[in-house]
Amino acid sequence: MKTIDATKYIPKEKHPAIMKLFFSLEVNESMLLINDHDPKPLYYQFQAEYKDTFTWEYKEEGPDIYKVVITKTKEVHHD
Repeated sequence: MKTIDATKYIPKEKHPAIMKLFFSLEVNESMLLINDHDPKPLYYQFQAEYKDTFTWEYKEEGPDIYKVVITKTKEVHHD
Protein backbone atom coordinates (compact mmCIF):
# COMPACT_ATOMS: atom_id res chain seq x y z
CA MET A 1 0.00 0.00 0.00
CA LYS A 2 1.30 3.43 -0.90
CA THR A 3 1.92 5.58 2.17
CA ILE A 4 2.22 9.31 2.70
CA ASP A 5 3.45 10.75 5.97
CA ALA A 6 1.95 14.24 5.95
CA THR A 7 3.99 15.21 9.00
CA LYS A 8 7.02 15.45 6.69
CA TYR A 9 5.48 18.26 4.62
CA ILE A 10 5.09 21.95 5.35
CA PRO A 11 1.40 22.86 5.78
CA LYS A 12 0.80 24.40 2.34
CA GLU A 13 2.26 21.31 0.61
CA LYS A 14 0.30 18.66 2.54
CA HIS A 15 -2.99 18.61 0.64
CA PRO A 16 -1.40 18.87 -2.84
CA ALA A 17 0.97 15.97 -2.04
CA ILE A 18 -1.86 13.83 -0.67
CA MET A 19 -4.08 14.56 -3.67
CA LYS A 20 -1.24 13.77 -6.09
CA LEU A 21 -0.83 10.36 -4.50
CA PHE A 22 -4.60 9.77 -4.54
CA PHE A 23 -4.81 10.63 -8.25
CA SER A 24 -1.97 8.16 -8.97
CA LEU A 25 -3.92 5.26 -7.48
CA GLU A 26 -5.65 2.69 -9.63
CA VAL A 27 -9.36 2.07 -8.99
CA ASN A 28 -9.71 -0.11 -5.85
CA GLU A 29 -6.15 0.72 -4.76
CA SER A 30 -5.60 2.21 -1.30
CA MET A 31 -3.19 4.60 0.31
CA LEU A 32 -2.28 5.13 3.94
CA LEU A 33 -2.26 8.71 5.19
CA ILE A 34 -0.30 9.40 8.39
CA ASN A 35 -0.87 12.75 10.06
CA ASP A 36 -0.30 14.45 13.42
CA HIS A 37 -3.86 15.80 13.63
CA ASP A 38 -7.30 14.66 12.53
CA PRO A 39 -7.41 15.15 8.73
CA LYS A 40 -11.14 16.01 8.76
CA PRO A 41 -10.65 19.13 6.56
CA LEU A 42 -9.11 16.88 3.91
CA TYR A 43 -12.09 14.51 4.21
CA TYR A 44 -14.44 17.44 3.59
CA GLN A 45 -12.37 18.47 0.57
CA PHE A 46 -12.66 14.95 -0.82
CA GLN A 47 -16.43 14.98 -0.18
CA ALA A 48 -16.85 18.34 -1.90
CA GLU A 49 -14.65 17.70 -4.93
CA TYR A 50 -14.56 13.92 -5.42
CA LYS A 51 -17.74 12.58 -3.84
CA ASP A 52 -18.41 8.89 -4.50
CA THR A 53 -14.86 8.21 -5.70
CA PHE A 54 -13.27 7.16 -2.40
CA THR A 55 -13.68 5.44 0.93
CA TRP A 56 -12.16 6.76 4.14
CA GLU A 57 -11.33 4.46 7.05
CA TYR A 58 -9.58 5.51 10.23
CA LYS A 59 -7.01 2.96 11.43
CA GLU A 60 -5.70 5.12 14.28
CA GLU A 61 -7.40 8.18 15.76
CA GLY A 62 -4.89 10.15 17.80
CA PRO A 63 -4.30 11.89 19.95
CA ASP A 64 -0.78 12.18 18.48
CA ILE A 65 -0.98 10.15 15.27
CA TYR A 66 -3.86 9.64 12.87
CA LYS A 67 -3.80 6.94 10.22
CA VAL A 68 -6.41 6.80 7.49
CA VAL A 69 -6.76 4.34 4.64
CA ILE A 70 -8.17 6.10 1.58
CA THR A 71 -9.30 3.86 -1.28
CA LYS A 72 -10.07 5.11 -4.77
CA THR A 73 -13.37 3.51 -5.77
CA LYS A 74 -13.88 5.20 -9.16
CA GLU A 75 -11.73 6.95 -11.69
CA VAL A 76 -11.27 10.61 -10.76
CA HIS A 77 -11.24 13.43 -13.27
CA HIS A 78 -9.23 16.39 -12.06
CA ASP A 79 -7.46 19.41 -13.49
